[in-house]
Amino acid sequence: MWTAIILAALVAGGCAAYGAWAAHAVGQGAPLWPFVVGIPFAYLAFPLLFTIFWFVLAWWFRADRPVDVHLGMSKRIAMFFGEFWAIARSVPRMILYRLLMPEPAPAQAALPVVFLHGIGCNAGVWSGFRHDFARRAMRPPYALSYGPPLNSIEDFADQLAAKIATVMSATGAAQVVLVCHSMGGLVARAYIRRYGAAKVRRLVTIGTPHHGSMHAWFMYGPSLVQMRPGSAWLDELNRIAPAGGVPTTSIWSWHDSMVAPQASAQLEGADNSPVVGVGHNALIDNEQVVARVVLEIRRAEHEAQDESGAT
Repeated sequence: MWTAIILAALVAGGCAAYGAWAAHAVGQGAPLWPFVVGIPFAYLAFPLLFTIFWFVLAWWFRADRPVDVHLGMSKRIAMFFGEFWAIARSVPRMILYRLLMPEPAPAQAALPVVFLHGIGCNAGVWSGFRHDFARRAMRPPYALSYGPPLNSIEDFADQLAAKIATVMSATGAAQVVLVCHSMGGLVARAYIRRYGAAKVRRLVTIGTPHHGSMHAWFMYGPSLVQMRPGSAWLDELNRIAPAGGVPTTSIWSWHDSMVAPQASAQLEGADNSPVVGVGHNALIDNEQVVARVVLEIRRAEHEAQDESGAT
């Protein structure tokens, strides 16, 4: 709710300011049509600036990359615009998250999936994933929108505990699969550390800064302080429970635009699965990533069925 309200207010304020500027200019004799044509460009200017800023930071603090993952100019351009478009379309998705990510109707399910978003986002960023699930005839996923946006990750872990309890009550399931983007993976691991691994069958993290990101030094808030490389919170999390005893897959990108150094997304004890030429926000709409997540969910389902059959 918090993120949707903040974004809606920013968009409304921007539209009002742009409209006032256009009205003043037209009142002074300027033609109207350039302002009408300029509406989408005015909106896209902000995600463009954010994309440039994130990529500059990611390049400056980049990890040493193997030669075979280096990109040519055309692939770099494609990656940049893929990330730019992912950020641009995430805003309306997050504003309309209640429409795009409705809670599934209560129904029996052996192993429901719960999505966890990254910092400053909400469940709306998963709407593309939800569409892919429907296309593959998979049960609709659950998604948690935690907040306020910059609170401690420990607070979000408590909210996740409540969400898992709600999902288990609605489905009759004994365990869930957690699929997490960015900070969401840290929320899941904080939950496992505090509440134990009994209710989590499998954990899949996507672009999660398991060892922090230098980007967190350029913003402020409890969760951002926790995500700074070398923070006491991260050191404790990684010392006590790298994967928490839960089978874990970490999907990460050698060219992540918001996790730097990029190898920070690798986690000890996990199945670390890198991709190439995909930015941070574009990861959750990438076909290769979606396919791997679906594979991990299917594996978890088969393992649960085998165990059930054995007993």
